Amino acid sequence: MMSPFVVGMIVFACTIAGALIGYQLRRTWSRNHIDEESRDTVEMAIGLIATITALVLGLVTASAKSSFDAVDTSVKEIATDILTLDRLLARYGPETKEIRGALRQAVADRIDTTWPQESSRPARVADPLEAASRVEGLAEAIRRLAPRDDSQRWLQTRAVEAAEELLESRWLAFAGSEASVPGLFLVVILFWLTITFVSFGLLATRNATVVTVLFVCAVSVGSALFLILEMDGPFHGLLSVSADPLGYAH
Repeated sequence: MMSPFVVGMIVFACTIAGALIGYQLRRTWSRNHIDEESRDTVEMAIGLIATITALVLGLVTASAKSSFDAVDTSVKEIATDILTLDRLLARYGPETKEIRGALRQAVADRIDTTWPQESSRPARVADPLEAASRVEGLAEAIRRLAPRDDSQRWLQTRAVEAAEELLESRWLAFAGSEASVPGLFLVVILFWLTITFVSFGLLATRNATVVTVLFVCAVSVGSALFLILEMDGPFHGLLSVSADPLGYAH
């Protein structure tokens, strides 16, 4: 799918073009095409399309925001699980030094992959199977520990549980990282918005105020689609889930 910025610019260009087409139709059509009765019919029809567009955009915005917040919460839960697991292993004793080192390396790799420091290197979501296998390997290493007393046995049990909770949180984060706005939806929304702006140009008087208002409206709807797609990709773009919780855990 195209980047959110490109989609926003396409929406802006199509809506502005629609308004210009409406202006041109107003100049070329005979007056009986835009008499009072015709204007009333066009206004009612476009009002229906505008209402449907607003409702759909509102629902999709809410869905994208909910998905973004869910991924953000999952990342914070992952950081909490990592801290909990690390402290349990530290309390177990020096036998877990290698496991704790592997855990820190896994976190560092995840941060470097999803939130790269080099701006020239694109961010990407780690392979879920690879990430899961690393956590499962840590859990197996914890199970192979040989506790010497009841305290270490309890810590081993809790560490295994924490590792399984970490694995579950990772799957939740991966599940929410995929884009959920289909391309067909964008095409239909673009069509509705273009038709609406054609009607604006057709019915409006051409003056500086109207042109300014239509320009601002075109920028607004383009920005709305940009924000929706930005939130729909929580690990990419300007609006992305923060890496600070994992950085603190690391």
